[in-house]
Amino acid sequence: MKKKFKAVAVGGTFDEFHRGHRTLLLKAFEVGEQVLIGLCTDEFVKKMNKPHITAPYEERKAYLENFLRQHGFSEKAKILPLNDPYGVTLSKGCIEAIVVSRETEPTAIKINEERKRLGLPPLAIIVIEMVPSENHAPISTTRIRKGEIDREGHLIKKA
Repeated sequence: MKKKFKAVAVGGTFDEFHRGHRTLLLKAFEVGEQVLIGLCTDEFVKKMNKPHITAPYEERKAYLENFLRQHGFSEKAKILPLNDPYGVTLSKGCIEAIVVSRETEPTAIKINEERKRLGLPPLAIIVIEMVPSENHAPISTTRIRKGEIDREGHLIKKA
């Protein structure tokens, strides 16, 4: 099957590497021959004011690399440190599309507005829906860190 794009980008913190992250990455590899994965640096994460602690960059990177190896994607992927919301997306000819979740779609729209301002063509935006947990609310790192659900979206029973 021919891929739709030569190169696509996806970005995130990828903390508590969960089913939603895997779904996002699988979509990126489905549509792109090459996938550039922007992984938020520890410095960038601090600026985001997340409502929970975040694992260190190297730990999050190790989970990503393990996922890539397990799926045979290592040769088709490149993990890049992400220091801001844009990463490589404002570079000319680098990528053709960006794969985002519904939650991060506004960032993709902002990226295209900035590309337009710079005289670059817009990126195709591929949006996946948030992956639901057992109780139908989206799986998120915040919910995992709060102890509500596990990485697969199963509810954690409180004792």
